[in-house]
Amino acid sequence: MRSKRRIRWAIIPLGIATAATLAACTPTELNGFLPGFVEDGTPTTDRTEMVSGLWVNSWIVLLAVGLITWGLMGWAAIVYRRRRGQTGLPVQMRYNMPIEIFYTVVPLILVIGFFAFTARDQSILETQYDDPDVSITAIGKQWAWDFQYNAGDEDDTVWTMGIQAQPAANGDIDQAELPTLVLPVDKTVKIQLQSRDVIHSFWIIDFLYKKDMYIGKDNYWSFTPTREGTYAGKCAELCGEYHSMMLFNVEVVSEAEYDQYVESLRAAGQTGDINDAYDRLQNLPGTGAAESEGDR
Repeated sequence: MRSKRRIRWAIIPLGIATAATLAACTPTELNGFLPGFVEDGTPTTDRTEMVSGLWVNSWIVLLAVGLITWGLMGWAAIVYRRRRGQTGLPVQMRYNMPIEIFYTVVPLILVIGFFAFTARDQSILETQYDDPDVSITAIGKQWAWDFQYNAGDEDDTVWTMGIQAQPAANGDIDQAELPTLVLPVDKTVKIQLQSRDVIHSFWIIDFLYKKDMYIGKDNYWSFTPTREGTYAGKCAELCGEYHSMMLFNVEVVSEAEYDQYVESLRAAGQTGDINDAYDRLQNLPGTGAAESEGDR
């Protein structure tokens, strides 16, 4: 009974200390120091907290497993060490069935658990909006980005074409020259991801998600931006000599500002679908392209 009381009195202050530590944590610390959160804890998208939750909880479980493993290793090294006056190896312990069952079953449970939670969250993250408020095509190319804001009619579609990052006078990246993707806050967004040449990867860092882009195969990403601001984006797949300069910015603005931006592109004459004009697959067999003399 005394030992149980001692354990109980030891757990109480430990629990209080843990609660106090967590209460003092900022939203950034509570979300595993991941980007995408401000001091008040507002996430950048409706998916951000899901990603950070999976990340943080996974680390907590893995840290607990590590502490138990390190503790058992230290305990075994001390308890079963060779004593003074002894020679040869210490007494060897073999075929402890409970321990063998433990270190077989527990990792299996952990693997199944990690798989189940990851599959659940991935299924939600990969669910695409059937009727989004905004449909956008993001096109990766060596080594920049084009963004096409799609409408129901091709004539109403507008676009911007970007260039790779340019150095400013002081050697830093000139942010004003970067391609910019504009999104309306609190509106459902579906982005069609295309590549014009090699494999790229579309990554908005603060949104905590990225997807690869393949030539000839489109990927999609659906989400809802929930916080206005400017966020950095980049290609996350090595794609050639100037991969590190394949940067872009994301501006999340109000619906009125978004509509005004789209109208400014239309007024500038940047209308129509630009995909066909720059499609590098249009000469593939079966596309109807004329054969050259050398192909006959």
